[in-house]
Amino acid sequence: MAPLCITNTTENSFRKSFIFTQLNLKNLIQNINKAFDHRVRLGIMSVLMVNDSADFTMLKELLGVTDGNLASHAKALESENYITVEKQFIGKKPNTSYIATAQGRKAFSQHIDALEKLISNK
Repeated sequence: MAPLCITNTTENSFRKSFIFTQLNLKNLIQNINKAFDHRVRLGIMSVLMVNDSADFTMLKELLGVTDGNLASHAKALESENYITVEKQFIGKKPNTSYIATAQGRKAFSQHIDALEKLISNK
């Protein structure tokens, strides 16, 4: 069987398509928000997008993480102004709850849109 030969026209067309795909992929990847690159941060924001708020215990149980792990990821989202943290006492017990900010909701929606476009390659 003879080896497959690519004509100049086909080769040029392939190169143009490859370069376009690389540029398109690069643009799509640039829209992915690094603040949500960890599963815990992604999980925190996912919960807060469908709930008005969530307390520390709820997030810890839903995400299956340690106290320190949850606290450090929540702090990272808070420093980006994507969530607000409210601390109060219920009886004598401290209670920490988290709320997604408008900026956080917008950034997370854009992140999810970018992921969907990347997966569908549109």
